[in-house]
Amino acid sequence: MVTFRSFGSGTPVTLVGHGLGATPGEARLPTSGLPGTKVVVTLPSHGDAPDAPEGYWSYRRIAADLREVARETGATQAIGVSLTAGALLTLLAGEPDAFDRVALLLPSVLDEPRPVLDREDAITAVGGPPDYQAERRRAFARLDGALAALPGQVAVADRAALSQVTAPVLVVGATRDPLHPEDVAKQVAASFPNGRLELVPSWTTHRGDVRGWLLDFLRG
Repeated sequence: MVTFRSFGSGTPVTLVGHGLGATPGEARLPTSGLPGTKVVVTLPSHGDAPDAPEGYWSYRRIAADLREVARETGATQAIGVSLTAGALLTLLAGEPDAFDRVALLLPSVLDEPRPVLDREDAITAVGGPPDYQAERRRAFARLDGALAALPGQVAVADRAALSQVTAPVLVVGATRDPLHPEDVAKQVAASFPNGRLELVPSWTTHRGDVRGWLLDFLRG
């Protein structure tokens, strides 16, 4: 159900997933400066993708779609933001050797469900100028199904499954982001044998730091 577009060329091939309600520009942000081919996924009900079918919104379903794109494109690395970070956790719990390197930005759920979040809170919690808020409001107009279905779900039933992942995993969390608790990022990083944790106050104000960590990490 997902669509994708490739940017750049050559290796490595990096799969890039976005967060819930991300605009096309936001979805491409993690690719800035990365070498090789970047395969940027668009989830249903985002950008120019078709609306999600009924029953689509689960971490398992999104994980299966991400895995299909990775196989089709030959992606050996993956970046997930928020919602797709959760889906990559689901994928890795079932297939620990799916990728050579994985970066999880702003994970919001591990093995405990997150609370219900209404549409207006999802739009305004991240802050930003009025034009950005208007853009998010347009994006979330198509996502009531996701907002209803995702709370109560977990990315993995038991975080111990992630101990089988031997690939390096970078986790970037935020200390001042109400949608992405710092404790979740810490728990996610600690679940991997080769997990690395980095924290910023907010991704929106520290994108340069995040970009630098990604470049350093994905270059090995």
